[in-house]
Amino acid sequence: MGQSQSIRIILNIAAEEYKKIYLGTIRSVFTVSTCGKSVRFPVSILQPFVSHNGVHGEFVIYFDNNGKFSKIVKA
Repeated sequence: MGQSQSIRIILNIAAEEYKKIYLGTIRSVFTVSTCGKSVRFPVSILQPFVSHNGVHGEFVIYFDNNGKFSKIVKA
């Protein structure tokens, strides 16, 4: 079994923006990683990190060797 791949991102999503998820307006997040790569992922993976202020911080997203989402952790 090979190593998983990861990408590091910094997010600052205000609470008002995150509320759009509940309205069905936003289903995915598109951002640029700390190394300059574009990344898109389902907004649902951020649910454990939502606070009354939105989602803020540095995160590492892990993928398996097939590019499928494995886990996300706050860095």
